[in-house]
Amino acid sequence: MLTPGTLNTLFFDAIAQYDRPQAMRYKHNGAYTPISHKEIERRVRHVALGMAAAGAKPGDRVAILSENRPEWAICDYACLTSGVTDVPLYPSLPADQLPYMLNDAGAVAIFVSTAAQAAKIAEIRSHLPALKTVCAFDGKFPGVDCTFAELEARGAAADSADAMTAYTQRALGVQPTDLATIIYTSGTTGEPKGVMLTHGNIASNVAASRQLLPMQEEVTLSFLPLSHIFGRMADYLMFSVGAEICYAESIDKLLQNFGEVHPTFVFSVPRIYEKVYAGAIENARKGGALKYRLFQWARRVGDRAASERLAGRQPTGALALQNAIAQRLVFSKLRARMGGRMRIFVSGSAPLAPEVAKFFYAADLGVLEGYGLTETSPVVSVNTPDHNRIGTVGMPISNIEVKIAADGEICVRGPGVMLGYYNKPDATREAIDPDGFFHTGDIGELRDGYLVITDRKKDLIKTAGGKAIAPQPIENLVRQNRYVSQAVMIGDRRKFVALLIVPNFEQLEGWAKHKGIAFANHTQLIANPEVKAKMEREVLDHLQGLATFETPKKIALIEHDFTIESGELTPTLKVRRRVIDSKYKPIIDALYEEPPSQPVMAH
Repeated sequence: MLTPGTLNTLFFDAIAQYDRPQAMRYKHNGAYTPISHKEIERRVRHVALGMAAAGAKPGDRVAILSENRPEWAICDYACLTSGVTDVPLYPSLPADQLPYMLNDAGAVAIFVSTAAQAAKIAEIRSHLPALKTVCAFDGKFPGVDCTFAELEARGAAADSADAMTAYTQRALGVQPTDLATIIYTSGTTGEPKGVMLTHGNIASNVAASRQLLPMQEEVTLSFLPLSHIFGRMADYLMFSVGAEICYAESIDKLLQNFGEVHPTFVFSVPRIYEKVYAGAIENARKGGALKYRLFQWARRVGDRAASERLAGRQPTGALALQNAIAQRLVFSKLRARMGGRMRIFVSGSAPLAPEVAKFFYAADLGVLEGYGLTETSPVVSVNTPDHNRIGTVGMPISNIEVKIAADGEICVRGPGVMLGYYNKPDATREAIDPDGFFHTGDIGELRDGYLVITDRKKDLIKTAGGKAIAPQPIENLVRQNRYVSQAVMIGDRRKFVALLIVPNFEQLEGWAKHKGIAFANHTQLIANPEVKAKMEREVLDHLQGLATFETPKKIALIEHDFTIESGELTPTLKVRRRVIDSKYKPIIDALYEEPPSQPVMAH
């Protein structure tokens, strides 16, 4: 078992224990190319020595602005082993959102990946007085001071037996209480806050997660942003058990990459599972009436078999036979799309619809849902193969204490809880009480030891009638409809709740063409009364089991996706409701001017 300590100990222990030819793989010239443990160790040392030669000192802050790739991990480990605090930044952020974080952290250098990322820094560099060096992974671009290859070469020139000894001693001299990283959380309200996480914070979380999740000789596909603590801790965990870490090319090529690397253990977020689920249903629809009936039959059988297995029993008799047929004819195809070797999915970062989780479980692609926050390094609780209760986020991990406050807020104490928010002592005191409990802002309860998240404390919508509504579960339900791409609930201090809907235009256009509806663009399509009525039926008629006050009464159709670049979503794809309320105020006001009858068109 891994002893909690530092991320540097984790790194060196894994190198010594596994020493494999394929520690990491990345796509190069159309094929996945391996990097060995020995090569990673050498490159990390050379980057660390190169940084030192360039003037980086322990305690300095160095930023990373890059997509997932081996250089990201190499940079990270080079910073950690040098005693440098790294500051990861989401590669999806536009240039104008970067100066606040870089200046708040006082970053003296930044690693960027591509020409596009280098251009962002060049655009804002005059606003970054502390920044001395820009180093690019992919080449010498305008505004770049050195390339990654040049930095490595400088480190290689400085390498020697004495230099290696000094470097290793310095790395192993780093303490669990030393600051490892500052991760900026782009909250749904207010300016970003820099979460200070120590080596011990993250290493303790790796150790506890490793105890709970059964590991073999794993292959993982890394696509969650390493700039987010979930993706980063997952990579540390995989590295610590000697797994082969394969970096996905992009979200668009994810299914292709699954088929190329054949992963066994993957960490993801609900949106990916929702897309796979919707895709399976759509493929069945396109296969004709017989194939679709077979799919629906298999789904019902799989659901019943999954219920038996989740209750600790194996299907028997006719159900066992039917399930075997369903597995062979339907679910085996889904497993093949996921690479054919998947054992475990872990889901986090947002609620996963129970219907989606059960579908994956029925296909022998068990999704273990967990819960955590950047401020808790991140895992607070997680389901396991032996203790999996769909609809919950599992039991708290071994070194985390969870209590439910009088108002229902989930409070967490343990070695994974952050030091605090960088340069924000007042916010830190507000978040961590004198007893050391971090107040998560999430509302939940413990049921038989399993944690259930019910609401987001600051994300509740209160209607004019005083009713409090949690929007996320309803939005998740709406997004399961094949005609819906995005959904945001509105109605704070209004007489009823409504929905802003971005249609799945691929599906909607197909339906419109089948109906003979003419349109030249999305604006014309969503303006058509027949299309608006169709979307209203699809969305509102399928919301069953909700209380009257929480049932949306109207919808508005939005022509463009909500995006990070527009400020409507955080980098972790959480809705910034205040931004959307402000940006779409005329559209929202129009929804409440007339009694609920017809949806409103917006573009």
